[in-house]
Amino acid sequence: MKKIAIGVDVGGSHVSSAAFNWESEKFLDKTFAENDLDNHAQSDVIIDSWGKTIAESIRLAGVENIAGVGFAMPGPFDYENGIPRFTGENNKYENIYGLNVPEALRAYLKLPADFPVRFINDATAFAIGEDWAGKAKGSTRSLSITLGTGFGSAFLKDSLPVTTGADVPDQGCIWHLPFESGIADDYFSTRGLIARYKDATGKTVTGAKAVAEAAAHEKEAQLIFDDFGQKLIDLLQPWLQKFGVEVLVIGGNIANAFHLFQPTMNAALQKSGLSLRVELSELKENAAIIGSARLAEPDFWKRVAPCLATM
Repeated sequence: MKKIAIGVDVGGSHVSSAAFNWESEKFLDKTFAENDLDNHAQSDVIIDSWGKTIAESIRLAGVENIAGVGFAMPGPFDYENGIPRFTGENNKYENIYGLNVPEALRAYLKLPADFPVRFINDATAFAIGEDWAGKAKGSTRSLSITLGTGFGSAFLKDSLPVTTGADVPDQGCIWHLPFESGIADDYFSTRGLIARYKDATGKTVTGAKAVAEAAAHEKEAQLIFDDFGQKLIDLLQPWLQKFGVEVLVIGGNIANAFHLFQPTMNAALQKSGLSLRVELSELKENAAIIGSARLAEPDFWKRVAPCLATM
């Protein structure tokens, strides 16, 4: 049986892919490929960008060795059928709304009609990658979050996403939960950090990195991160407790500033009385590629496919 799959991570401005061997739990050397793209482009341009990226990874790994292709995709997306549900309101990929992506890519790559091309939410793919080969490996119940442009999250039990039930929020994710004057995604994201930095200093910056750099010499910037760590646990605490989270894995661009909000985060956790590990992702973006590649593993696919309808 073939044991190599192509994992694909689709972002707002780029697409990356690589071949991963799920038996050895390792990437194949020199199979990484990446291309920039315009997410407002027409569908044929987007499929061309995705297709040529995947084609390069397949070429480097050998098409005869590939069991399938898995995608880590942001939503809204019909993950069961591979159909994008982006509208103009999402401000991305609106021109591929309703496109049958598996058919389009098989045609582009000249692959057989039964060649597996599968999809899962990008934050869930990150969590699966961390569970399979990263910081959550060996745990039974984990929560992985990505802090960046948006607030991604996924609860995993026995390596599978949990999206329903009293132990997790609606849809099994946190971004939409009410927080302060808005929702969690407004607060625990790059735009949230930028907005609070401007409120505190009157200065306009373009990213979380600038706020983190300012923390070295501006008390206001450090206080923003102190607040971030404390309030992140305030938000997560009920769900960490209900789900029985053993390990919390943190990724995303804001995780590069983890040292700035880790102290208040740890203090809040200690105060809550919760006992769990907090880990910083070492796989980073590669976790999503690993997690999506696992969709081609037959046994895992049988287990995870029923979860897709509720994402």
